[in-house]
Amino acid sequence: MTAASDIESTTRLTPRFDEHGLIACVVTDAKDGQVLMLAHMNEDALARTISTGEAWFWSRSRQKLWRKGEESGNTLKVEECLIDCDQDALLLKARVGGKGVACHTGRRSCFYRRIAVGRSGAAPALTFVEG
Repeated sequence: MTAASDIESTTRLTPRFDEHGLIACVVTDAKDGQVLMLAHMNEDALARTISTGEAWFWSRSRQKLWRKGEESGNTLKVEECLIDCDQDALLLKARVGGKGVACHTGRRSCFYRRIAVGRSGAAPALTFVEG
C-alpha cells in the first residue's frame, strides 16, 4: 500500500513509524478532551497498548519501553485509540488513574505553560496556565 488514497481509505492498521521506529502519540482525557501529554510509541508499545488497553510508550531519553504509571501510579486506561489519515500519528482518549495527573511534574497535563503569540519583536514569554 503506497498510494496516499490507499492509506487514507484502508481498514487495515499500517502505522508509519519514523526513521527511529517511533510514532507520535497525543493523549487526551476521555471525559473532557483536555490534551494531557505527547509521547512516542514504537511497534512494541503500540502492540501492548492495543492488547492490554493500558498506555505504553517508548522513552527516547531512557531508551526503554514503559507503561504509563508503572512508577507514579498515574496510569492511563485507553478508551479509544485513533490513528490519523496517513497513519503516522496516534490519538489516545484515556482515563487517568492514580492521583489523576498525567505529567511527571504532578500537573494534570504536560501542557501547563502558554507562549505569548502576536508580539512582534518581543522575546517569547511563557505564563503558567491551569493544567
